[in-house]
Amino acid sequence: MSKVKNIIVGISIGDPNGIGGEVVLKSFEDPVMLELYTPVIFAGKKLLSFYVKEFSLAARYHSIKSIEEALPGKLNLLSVVNEDFKVTWGEVSKEAGAIALESLRAATAALKENKIHVLVTAPIHKESVQSDDFKFPGHTNFLEQELEGDSLMFLVSDELRVGLLTDHIPISEVARNIDPKLIKSKLGTIKESLKKDFGIVKPKIAVLGINPHVGDNGVIGSDDQEVLIPALEELRQDGTLIFGPYAADTFFGSKKYKQFDAVLASYHDQGLVGFKTISFSEGVNFTAGLSHIRTSPDHGTGFDIAGKGEANPSSFMKAIDTAVSIFKHRTMYEELTVNPLKNISRKRR
Repeated sequence: MSKVKNIIVGISIGDPNGIGGEVVLKSFEDPVMLELYTPVIFAGKKLLSFYVKEFSLAARYHSIKSIEEALPGKLNLLSVVNEDFKVTWGEVSKEAGAIALESLRAATAALKENKIHVLVTAPIHKESVQSDDFKFPGHTNFLEQELEGDSLMFLVSDELRVGLLTDHIPISEVARNIDPKLIKSKLGTIKESLKKDFGIVKPKIAVLGINPHVGDNGVIGSDDQEVLIPALEELRQDGTLIFGPYAADTFFGSKKYKQFDAVLASYHDQGLVGFKTISFSEGVNFTAGLSHIRTSPDHGTGFDIAGKGEANPSSFMKAIDTAVSIFKHRTMYEELTVNPLKNISRKRR
């Protein structure tokens, strides 16, 4: 992958009845943002015009007919959705879900074709978007189907990185879905992502137990002793720096996470409650392990504040910055590893 001077950031608009459009446009009110990369929003003219007027925003967009027409220094809009849609704030509707899906599919297609370099997704509503064409619990599973690789839901901030062993499944199904193969796969994905996406040469990874107190030697369930611990021991044989499992109830509060480059949590709330308590509004959801880069803010559609002009764009702005940073790290990693002998020779000259 050669060095890219003009990084194109594709943006899907998310559920139009939520805060997605608001945070997207607020993110680009500062012209400095447009100096760092070239954004392309996959939405519609009427929809963006509505948001600009509704919130009296300073953001201005440039309409294009193809991504090749995208201009650096401009907020580019590629119209891909039904222009007859009318926003109804905070309402769960199939029409809104269809808009979100149209935008996501168009942006993902552009990502697969390398017409955009990274994808940043505004939040979708998991009920609204369900249809015959979309039967996924969220972006992560959809993107795993569309792109190459094995996905990992990886929540990242400047202070903390948390990956999930299981993500959007009921708590009653967590233990039965965890097996040695899954543990090794997710830890392998975290290790590789830390190296190539974040530039950490020898990453240290902490693992949280499945049951309370890591099962208390089988008193509170045997999953940790029979499944998790043996898998971790096997992984340590190749020199991977894996630590734990740790009891989750004290791990975050004691700030033990500061000793590690990433944490693997066994299930959704075990990892995300700690992450969002520490990094809310500054956190980013990164889909690691795939052939292309996708990030999103660490919040949802915000139906409770939709239309009030109160949405904070910080997490969305951080999602853009993180996607671009990961792209640069990944590009550098690939250049250094594709032909290491050539790079060594170059350094000696």
